[in-house]
Amino acid sequence: MMRLAVSPARAARGFTLLEVLVALVIVGTALGASLRAVGSLTQNSSDLQASMMATWSAENRLAQIRLGREWPPIGQRTFECTQADLPLMCEENVLATPNPAFRRVEVSVFNNQNAARRIIKLTQVVPNAQ
Repeated sequence: MMRLAVSPARAARGFTLLEVLVALVIVGTALGASLRAVGSLTQNSSDLQASMMATWSAENRLAQIRLGREWPPIGQRTFECTQADLPLMCEENVLATPNPAFRRVEVSVFNNQNAARRIIKLTQVVPNAQ
């Protein structure tokens, strides 16, 4: 068999500058996409936490009405319903129903920093316990 002779200068040859730059662009793009994905996961996690805390606040108020056998007056009221370190604002709307022995209670929860954004709204029908 015949062997090809390789010169020492050719055997020690490394990557060209263009090859290194292309590799850096590919690695940089992959890292940028990874950072964007991690940022999105972080945002989703905090939104999920806010939704869970808002649900707890609304459920707490509705449970308070049920357990206290309250007959809330028709109308609207707003009150703070902070959970953990998340400042929340609850809005309670009490509406009449076609049956006068029941009232419809709606509790909406908003974030204090963005009052226009409702996080959750829960509704319950309350009987007159009297």
